[in-house]
Amino acid sequence: MSKPPNRRGLATALRLGAYLAFAGIVVAFALAAPGFLNPVNLLNVLQQSAILALLAFGLTVVVIGGGGDVVTGGIDLSVAANLGLSAAIYATTIQKGYPDALAIAACLASGVAVGAVNALAVTVLRIVPLLATLAVAKIVSGLEFVLTQNSVVTASSPFLSWLADNGPLAVPVMAYALILTTLIAWPVAQATPYGLRLQAVGAHREAARAAGLPVKAYVAASYMVSGLFSALAGVLSAAYLTGSSPGSADILLSVVVAALLGVVFSPRLTPTIGGAALAVLFIGLLNNGFQLVNISSYWVSGVEGALILFVVACTPSQREALS
Repeated sequence: MSKPPNRRGLATALRLGAYLAFAGIVVAFALAAPGFLNPVNLLNVLQQSAILALLAFGLTVVVIGGGGDVVTGGIDLSVAANLGLSAAIYATTIQKGYPDALAIAACLASGVAVGAVNALAVTVLRIVPLLATLAVAKIVSGLEFVLTQNSVVTASSPFLSWLADNGPLAVPVMAYALILTTLIAWPVAQATPYGLRLQAVGAHREAARAAGLPVKAYVAASYMVSGLFSALAGVLSAAYLTGSSPGSADILLSVVVAALLGVVFSPRLTPTIGGAALAVLFIGLLNNGFQLVNISSYWVSGVEGALILFVVACTPSQREALS
């Protein structure tokens, strides 16, 4: 009788392969595009990746609380639409002459409110998260279209100008925002009592319930945290685009790829903020490299779709074996 495969060894090999692929694209684009490793270009990648990273962090929190199964577990497909509505609210508020403080408050309130609707649909109405958040995404997109009349809303303020500018050492402020958010969100999600309990709720739900943890409250909180991250991404988007623009849903595929690919970059093939951050950089470098060598952006979407299929095909059995 043949021995079962070494699942832990396969997990290690899969993670090692992810790091080798990361190094491989860096080497390949460095050889194909001489300016790829230029510090200015790499800082540009960080700046452009900040919005994607915030959305991916929010989705990762939901995946952690949902147990990692994106079909029946945690998923939030409303993050991109939430970003669009948040940016539109911010830009509209600024355009009407209100101060940045009020615009930020309105933006954050909107994002958390969308997260609360998702939480209600999933924990109270008991709708499958995949369908619940997809329906909420359509509602939120409709609200954005009503607010903006499906047109660009320009906005400018000292705060938005500061966000879009360079900070100390000529590093973009958005790059600092990406680094700071990662340094805060990573330990909160992985090492604090809240983060550890959320992991317990996702990985061992019945055990967590038996231990007295308010499972529904933790799941609901994960969707509201995701909504908060979407709102923060909306603020960065308003600064980057000098307002709001229709089409925010286009980033959804990249967000899902980053959150799922982050599992491969993480120990034991579990969703983590650190893994999501590496996945975001992977996607950012891939996009940037394709642009520098004049490869159509359509290929990027194809690669992202292939990555989703790869991760979903490889990780479920690994998680079962390692749990």
